[in-house]
Amino acid sequence: MHILVINLGSSSLKYQLFDMPSDNPLCTGVIERIGTAETIIRHSIGTVEPVKVIELKEPIADYAAGFQQMIQLLLDYETGVGQSPDSIQVVGHRVVHGGNYFTRATLIIPGVKETIKALFPLAPLHNPIDYQCIEMAEKTFPHARQIAVFATAFHQTIPEYAFRYAIPNALYEKHAIRVYGFPGTSHQYVSEKALAWLGNPNAKLISIHLGNGCSITAVEAGKSLDTSMGFSPLWPGHGNPLRRY
Repeated sequence: MHILVINLGSSSLKYQLFDMPSDNPLCTGVIERIGTAETIIRHSIGTVEPVKVIELKEPIADYAAGFQQMIQLLLDYETGVGQSPDSIQVVGHRVVHGGNYFTRATLIIPGVKETIKALFPLAPLHNPIDYQCIEMAEKTFPHARQIAVFATAFHQTIPEYAFRYAIPNALYEKHAIRVYGFPGTSHQYVSEKALAWLGNPNAKLISIHLGNGCSITAVEAGKSLDTSMGFSPLWPGHGNPLRRY
C-alpha cells in the first residue's frame, strides 16, 4: 500500500512516500522557502546507501506550485515510483489545529473539511494552507483516502483546570481561547516510544520538543496532562501573546 505523508510549514512542504508495511520511505523530500525566488528542493530516493539525492533551486511561487513539483518528482520513473496517481492509496495530512473537535487521526469527509476551515482564525498561518493541500490532494488522488492528523489532538486529554486561562469566561466560551498545545504529534510519538522502552505503560514522563518551536509536556500513562505551548501555534520567538511560561 502506497501512503503519501505531507507536512506543511509556514514556508515549507515536507513529504514522504511509503510502501507499507515497510517503514522505510521510498522517497522523501522538502521544499523550503516557498514564495521566494530561491526555493530549495531536496528530494531523496530510498534510505539504503547510496541514497540518490536531487537538489534544485528555482522559484516556487506558492504552495500550489510546490505541491505540483512534489507530484512531478514522486510520479517520475527516475526520481520517484513512476506510477499513476491511482497508485497512491492513502494521503496523510498534518493539520495544525483541530480545536476541541479531534482527538485522533480522522478520515477527511466534507464535515471534517468544514471544521478545519472554521478553525482558520485559531491558526491563520497554517490551517488555510493545510486545507488547500487537502483539496489539491483530493483532485490529484481521487481514489485515495485522505487522513488528517492534528497537532492538537494529543493534548485534548489535558484537564480543564490546566487548559483554562485566568481570563473572563466569555473569551473561552465565545472565542475558544484556551490551551491547545503543540506539536502533539511529536510529544505523542516520543512518549509512546519512551513508555515502550521503559516497559511501564503507566509511567510519568516529561517530553520535550526542540525545533523551530519548542515545547514541553507532562505525560502520565500515555496522556497529556499539561503543556507549555498554549493557545496559538505561534512559536515563542514570534511573540505569542499567550505564552504560558
